[in-house]
Amino acid sequence: MNIYKERISQIFSPFLSIIINLFLVYICFFVCRLSFLLVNLSYYPDLTASHLLEMFGGGLLFDTSAILYTNALYILLMLFPLHYKETASYQKFIKGLFVVTNAVIIIMNLMDTVYFQYTNRRTTASVFSQFKHEDNLGGIVGIELLHNWYLVLLAALLIVGLYKFYRKPSTAFDSRLWVYYISRTAILAAVVPFCIFGMRGGIGYAVRPITISNANQYVNRPIETAIVLNTPFSIFRTIGKKPFTNPHYFADIAELEQIYTPVHQPADSAKLRKMNVVVLIMESFGKEYFGALNKDLENGQYKGYTPFLDSLVHQSLTFEYSFANGRSSIDGMPSILSGIPKFLESFFLTPASLNNLSSIGSELKKEGYYTAFFHGAQNGSMGFEAYARTVGYTDYFGRTEYNNDADFDGRWAIWDEEFLQFMADKLSTFQQPFSVGLFSASSHHPYVIPDRYKGVFADGPLEIHKCVRYTDNALRLFFEKVSKEPWFKNTLFVITADHTNQTDHPEYQTELGVYSVPIIFYTPNGDLVGHVNSIAQQADIMPTVLGYLGYEKPYVAFGNDLIHTPIDKRYAVSYTNGVYQFVKGNYFMQFDGTKTTAIYDFVNDRLLTKNLKDRIPEQAGMETELKALIQQYMQRMEENRLVVK
Repeated sequence: MNIYKERISQIFSPFLSIIINLFLVYICFFVCRLSFLLVNLSYYPDLTASHLLEMFGGGLLFDTSAILYTNALYILLMLFPLHYKETASYQKFIKGLFVVTNAVIIIMNLMDTVYFQYTNRRTTASVFSQFKHEDNLGGIVGIELLHNWYLVLLAALLIVGLYKFYRKPSTAFDSRLWVYYISRTAILAAVVPFCIFGMRGGIGYAVRPITISNANQYVNRPIETAIVLNTPFSIFRTIGKKPFTNPHYFADIAELEQIYTPVHQPADSAKLRKMNVVVLIMESFGKEYFGALNKDLENGQYKGYTPFLDSLVHQSLTFEYSFANGRSSIDGMPSILSGIPKFLESFFLTPASLNNLSSIGSELKKEGYYTAFFHGAQNGSMGFEAYARTVGYTDYFGRTEYNNDADFDGRWAIWDEEFLQFMADKLSTFQQPFSVGLFSASSHHPYVIPDRYKGVFADGPLEIHKCVRYTDNALRLFFEKVSKEPWFKNTLFVITADHTNQTDHPEYQTELGVYSVPIIFYTPNGDLVGHVNSIAQQADIMPTVLGYLGYEKPYVAFGNDLIHTPIDKRYAVSYTNGVYQFVKGNYFMQFDGTKTTAIYDFVNDRLLTKNLKDRIPEQAGMETELKALIQQYMQRMEENRLVVK
């Protein structure tokens, strides 16, 4: 009897070892998810124990898929029926493979614990394209490791745990080789289908492989999908995926065009006035940091961190509800300069970025404008130079053209103050009229300022506040300098942010609040002044600039002319965690591509606590308009129709 038990134990030893070792990985994923939640708890103020249990339970489905994808080779090599491999040295190799591959996915999960604070979603495969041109990531990662030492320690403990508690199978096997091969082949044949089912997320022909959008069935809000998902799964499932497909909501193209079209036609009375245009895209300058745009915050006592820009706001055209169309820097440029919001994936990183494109620069270039773009980082960083040139900016001024690394911040770019002064000098040499863009850099993680300003611009409640104060002062010095130039009074300035960043107030931590950025139009002649109680978005900037100048040609932009479009027709769009977000009137709607999942009166319910789905008459009209906008977007991306020919 004992010999039979021993033989059975030998047969099933590799299988049992796999089960135990994969269970260790499940424990690691649970710990990673728990640490993610604890670090980012401020984004989830209304969690209940029952809902948290539901999300953690749903997370097992995605963990299983990620773990099996990661360990597929390990499982195959453990079970493959070849008796020559039953040696101690082979098992050492298998153990090394197991520990290294799972160490990588543990690190990926823990890195997203921090990176989530900038994107509000799990990282996807687009991250590899996003940072492929960066040559300073080593330094940035090094700093992050120091700042988040507790996560580094946790990663080390988990990886050591995998190594220590790893179970090795017995290398002994039945001397009768026919028993060995039949039994091991049978076990492998039985295990493979279950691995496939686990990778797909279910059993049966009717079950489609799960994707990141399936996480929405376990959540109340899209931002909660980051709790359900894990980073390896999000990356695996988005590798090589085509981002844009026509949803075919409307078969009748005429009906579609009537409901919504992104083609802007000039007014019959349009007559171009050749003013200069300067668009300033301020890194991470969330609307929350402005005292003048938050007069009701902290019972009216809030001062903010932008004294210069606050003074400029009172001489400018601004909007009560102004939003970004994306959550990363590479989403900002297409939205602001070309009127292209971020849907599904960052436009920069999709094949559609090779389409024919227009922008403020390219449209004005047709009218004889000189165009240029400024960004103080290494040329090629984030793909900004490539995009600027693609959309019609003739010259690009970066760290190379600045040509003085004494003013390099050591991490990302030339300090904002010096680079803005460099830009001011350049502007005065340009032929008029000109259309120029700038992307600032200093208000960026890891949140440092020049040594000479330490103690001058003190920390606020958040690390970024001193950087915002520093860059606000750099803008003051820039405007002080250019205001003395003859071209200044004939210039339209636009000031906005690429996206939001660290937040200190719950109003700015909701699914809508994390998109709140300033949108400011300033003309020294005082032509554009006032604070309008309406919606505005980054994609409105191009139509508004061209509309204000009286541009006489048609163009494509997924936004509104904020000067000539009635307030009740204005809207804002965004996309997060598999859900489209649509703001119009008093309402903020979330739509998963098929149905509305939530709708809130964001004006009177700023924390988005009361879901009004199916309870307001405006919902049907908002759904129809959003569907038309999505279909126009997808069709035009697929068919390369982002310019008017």
